[in-house]
Amino acid sequence: MKLLLIEDDASMQTTLQRALSRRGMEVLACTDGGLAVAHWTATKPDVVVLDLSLPNLDGLQVLALARKQGLVTPVLILTARGTVGDRIMGLNLGADDYLPKPFDLDELEARLRALSRRRGGVSSRAESGPAATIVGALRYEKESGAIYHEGLVLELTPRELALLQALMVKPSHAVSKEKLFELVFPGEVDVQYEAIEVVVYRLRKKLLHTGVTLMTLRGLGYLLKVEA
Repeated sequence: MKLLLIEDDASMQTTLQRALSRRGMEVLACTDGGLAVAHWTATKPDVVVLDLSLPNLDGLQVLALARKQGLVTPVLILTARGTVGDRIMGLNLGADDYLPKPFDLDELEARLRALSRRRGGVSSRAESGPAATIVGALRYEKESGAIYHEGLVLELTPRELALLQALMVKPSHAVSKEKLFELVFPGEVDVQYEAIEVVVYRLRKKLLHTGVTLMTLRGLGYLLKVEA
């Protein structure tokens, strides 16, 4: 496993590099939040361990920027800032796990290996950006067509999947009901126009607790919004 450790505490960084290296991991390190995304892009790690208190860019800012650029590597937030608010914000921005300091090394290793297994690693093609779209904790892998929430495939009907794919291609932008109808019911002339509302209703229920809301904008259509 190739691990990118984004941590500015020299003692913590050295300890983790030594301990995890002895457990068979290749550990790369970055100490500066402002350089973290560039390191992330260049090294293409299997898992990222991210501290929140970093110089130049806060860890949450690093995470938001990485997800915006299409970096889909699993992220474990490791921090002394263990408040519920930080945890929720981190997960909403796309973190996959959260471990407060102080922690047990065996637990850290188990969580890292679980993240690596669950995601099956991240291909360099996915890391380049265009092959995946991130909206909050949702990830749409365009090559396979699958949509994931926290590493697990969302169980959707074909029509629900087509609707969510269309909305994730344009996050935070409204997609008209007419356009969605064409994508969800292609060539089906006998289907009533209002049928799209039934698919929206069912999909909205399945997005509960994902941190992403399917919103209706009257006269404009529908869009996805990441909950604050």
